[in-house]
Amino acid sequence: MPAVDLSTLSPEKTVDARGMACPGPLLEAKRAIPGVKVKSILEVTSSDIGTLEDIPLWCKKVGHDYMGNIEEAGYWRVFVRRGK
Repeated sequence: MPAVDLSTLSPEKTVDARGMACPGPLLEAKRAIPGVKVKSILEVTSSDIGTLEDIPLWCKKVGHDYMGNIEEAGYWRVFVRRGK
């Protein structure tokens, strides 16, 4: 399967967690994911580098697909495809 160009994705929902310390961005993602259809995409924007570790681990644990992240000026855009 070819790699997805993350910059071309159209998330169903975006959560802005910039400025929040860990575990804030992860908690925001957990709160938002029920509002995203199965197989649709949630984008989390976060300025906390811990998010890059927390969200992939959470995805693996609960069955979502961590798609990757894009580094922007001062924050990251993290993409999750809802699994169930």
